This record gives sequence, structure tokens and C-alpha cells, in this order.
Amino acid sequence: QEQLTESGGGLVPAGGSLRLSCAVSGRPYSTFSNYAVGWFRQVSGKDREFVAAIDKSGTNSAYSDPVRGRFTISRDNTKNSVILQLRSLKPEDTAVYYCAADYSFPPQKHSIFAWGQGTPVTVSS
Repeated sequence: QEQLTESGGGLVPAGGSLRLSCAVSGRPYSTFSNYAVGWFRQVSGKDREFVAAIDKSGTNSAYSDPVRGRFTISRDNTKNSVILQLRSLKPEDTAVYYCAADYSFPPQKHSIFAWGQGTPVTVSS
């Protein structure tokens, strides 16, 4: 089973930037380039919400309205990793950010087969 590990979260002032990474290790018969990867975020007491996703080839990406134009997702299939670059951060971006793997694009909560443990992002005003 794929294991996803996020890193790069932290405390940043409003207007700042962060670079989140999702490193993937998996089954020997499954390759990273076979599935899409998405980022979701969750604030305590609220549902986990979609942030961004990239398809298996890296050709297509999708973003939620609140982050479009500020966040950029990319992947390196040679390194089994996905990067989420966060720019122009706002206090409302504060959340725990999770990456997830899905054979569908964009990833859907009901079909995601692997989640990371999350990395916290805190944006101070």
C-alpha cells in the first residue's frame, strides 16, 4: 500500500510562502505515475476540503476557488513526489494539509486509497 508523507508546514506571516512536499512510497507492483495526487486541508471541527490536484502524468491540474492563482501543484515522477507551492498566504489558509492518492482525477474522497498524516500550516495576521 502506498504511504504518503507530507512535510514543509509551519508558521508564516500573512503574505508569505511555504512549500509543501508529499513523498510517496508504495507497493512494488504499483508506480507513482499510475495515479493522481491531491492536496486537501482541514480545520478542526470542519470537513476536509479539496485544495489542489495533479493528474498522473502531471499534465493537468485543478484548484479550488480560494487558492487558485496563489497555490501551484507540481509533481516529479522520477522522485515520487508532489509539491504544493503556497504563495500570498492568508490567515484563512491556516489548516492541516493532507496529500492523497487516487486513480481518479481529480481525487474524490470516496475513492482515495491513501492519505498522508498531514502537515500543519499556520498563517499569522
